[in-house]
Amino acid sequence: MQTFFKRHLNQQLMNRRKFSKSAGLGFLSLYGIVYGCSFAPEKEEKASKINAEKIFTPFFKLSLAQWSLHKSIQEGGMDPFDFAKSAKKMGFEGLEYVSGLYEPFLEKQSSSLAGMKAMSNKLIQASKIEGIENVLIMVDGEGDLGIQDKKKRLEGVENHHKWVDMAKEIGCHSIRLNLFGEGSKEAQIDASADSMVRIGDYAKDMGINILVENHGGFSSDPNWVVKVMKKANRSNVGTLPDFGNFCIEREGGERWGAPCINEYPDVYQAVKLMMPYAKAVSAKSYEFDKNGNETKIDYYKMLKVVKDAGYKGYIGVEYEGGEDEEKGILATKNLLLNAAKKIKDEN
Repeated sequence: MQTFFKRHLNQQLMNRRKFSKSAGLGFLSLYGIVYGCSFAPEKEEKASKINAEKIFTPFFKLSLAQWSLHKSIQEGGMDPFDFAKSAKKMGFEGLEYVSGLYEPFLEKQSSSLAGMKAMSNKLIQASKIEGIENVLIMVDGEGDLGIQDKKKRLEGVENHHKWVDMAKEIGCHSIRLNLFGEGSKEAQIDASADSMVRIGDYAKDMGINILVENHGGFSSDPNWVVKVMKKANRSNVGTLPDFGNFCIEREGGERWGAPCINEYPDVYQAVKLMMPYAKAVSAKSYEFDKNGNETKIDYYKMLKVVKDAGYKGYIGVEYEGGEDEEKGILATKNLLLNAAKKIKDEN
């Protein structure tokens, strides 16, 4: 390196007499650059805007909930194993899988164990190719964890173990489960807390969190969820607050589809109550107005709740509207980033 720098210095000394000529040429080059730029203010403004966007970093990381693409997968023929590719293309850093979207694949395997292993290998490979992080698995249909029949409930607990194993295998930090049941609120608190403790204890040494989302029934009542958290009292048992999903009761006792007859009245207070236990957050969206704002949820107000709680982890985009899924996903992502930018500018 010293030899190179000495040779370079000698060459500079030998060419000192050429300085004036070089300076003149340099001036002409600089004049050309300035002259050219002076006639392109729009390009300059656009470049500044792009640079400003690159510099801005939100207080959270962005993941994509696979449910945002469930129509494409279930009706449009999209391969669920292309999820990583789609999420990366849309600018996401993390992946939130939905167990039910892989049922057709698992049903074709020779055994449950073989299916889970094959699924894990394919997901690991896909996420590595795209350079994207596996964040969590949303587990559905594995048994009611708040029911009073202990034998059936423990079967449900056992059914969740394989998803904990898979979460560990593919590098997720959590699984999300449901707390459906029957009986009084208090009875379901006891049963649900016991189930979460059992699954949490199984997952603890693997470093996997067990999360409940406000996802219908009593779980959509944040006060009930907080009681479950306090009773469970485990460091790896927590919540996944969703910006939507606050219907506690539907007509005919249906879990999904039927009109809601009992909804928690203040969604912002609801999220605030669950945030102390949050290890993931879901940004639900449905429809947007002409200005790009969600028609049911004030994203700025909601994001303030999340930030004020000191949360800095992943926020998962979960679009459930009736429009093109990719457009809805990107609109939700932009809404999150714009709200985060506004919050940052105020501080």
